[in-house]
Amino acid sequence: MGSKIQQKQHISATENFIKQHFASDSSGHDWWHIHRVRNMAMHLSVQEGGDSFLIEMAALLHDLDDWKLSDGEDTSKTKIWLNKIGLSKNDTEKIEEIIEQVSFKGAGVVTKAVSIEAQIVQDADRLDAIGAIGIARTFAYGGNKGRLLYHPEVEPEMHNSFEEYKKTTAPTINHFYEKLLLLKDRMNTKTALKIAEERHRFMEDFLAQFFFEWDCKK
Repeated sequence: MGSKIQQKQHISATENFIKQHFASDSSGHDWWHIHRVRNMAMHLSVQEGGDSFLIEMAALLHDLDDWKLSDGEDTSKTKIWLNKIGLSKNDTEKIEEIIEQVSFKGAGVVTKAVSIEAQIVQDADRLDAIGAIGIARTFAYGGNKGRLLYHPEVEPEMHNSFEEYKKTTAPTINHFYEKLLLLKDRMNTKTALKIAEERHRFMEDFLAQFFFEWDCKK
């Protein structure tokens, strides 16, 4: 672990790098998503503990190698970046371990975050997937992937493997039932759960209104 000055330099360089890398994203995984996840992770860290440097770095880098945004390369862009800025092997491995535990991989897939740092970054990322911003991001992603808004004949699926989950092309509304409405009960920390409860209720209200309008009720 480097000095506090070195840590600040690593964070600053990584923030600038990520800002540029995600500057043109239109899938809901842009810089501002990462900015919110970082800020939420730091808020959770104040309440729940953990190594703030590892948490902040992992939050900034958590989408760099995300499969949803992948260009098919097997090379870890995260590792390349951390090596470039001279981060120690120990810290690099810890950050990679945290990031590996962040992503949701299907309703039937256990994605347990082991360390408090991984729990916090996972919670922060999932909090940004629910509530008002979560709804907006969901439709941005669906539009980016050319998916239908909703189709009443296409039922949601509770995917039992990561491969099944990755292959889905279901309408956007299905994603609420296949992931978003499941996240509240999968929060790791008490602080995140309290925040998630209000955002979860907002999504339930939105869906009720959506189907009310879909059925052309007055």
